[in-house]
Amino acid sequence: MNLEFIPSLAIGWLNGWVFLALFALTELIHIKLCNKEVATRLFDRKNWTQTQVIFTIIGKISTLINIILFFLSPLKITSIEFVIGVILYSIGLVGLHVAIYNFRKAPLDKPITTGLYKISRNPQLFTIYISFLGICLVIGSWISIILLIVSIIGGHFGILGEEKRLLEQYGESYTEYKKKVPRYFLFF
Repeated sequence: MNLEFIPSLAIGWLNGWVFLALFALTELIHIKLCNKEVATRLFDRKNWTQTQVIFTIIGKISTLINIILFFLSPLKITSIEFVIGVILYSIGLVGLHVAIYNFRKAPLDKPITTGLYKISRNPQLFTIYISFLGICLVIGSWISIILLIVSIIGGHFGILGEEKRLLEQYGESYTEYKKKVPRYFLFF
């Protein structure tokens, strides 16, 4: 791959912000379509351990730095990485639409087990990371990929906190769900 460690930074119309703006618009629309109970369930962070909170914060800081890089990094339109990045970004964005739709339509008194949640316990986060990997490739940056990996590690600790809360909330039905469906799509 022909990626730069640190991309050349400049404010411009053809920067990674184009992809990020479409991504943010998607998230905003879906969150606005959620009723209050669903939105609360989406952002519930009760009973997390200090380690989970710290790693999640580190992951969020890495994501924030990456977002700044996306805004300031010109697209590498003529590269094969750009094409691969657009494909990954598109797959991730469509997957995110489906996952959030499944989340919004699920009953509040049971674990979500329909749609993409049949094959992954965390399709929203997984598809977000696929989209962000696509953006890292369209700007052609190794440092963005490294920051994404740090974000993924931090996000994993957040997932562990969510699973603890879901186990407390749903009990045996969530335990059965965990036995049948991997944490991430094909592994874990």
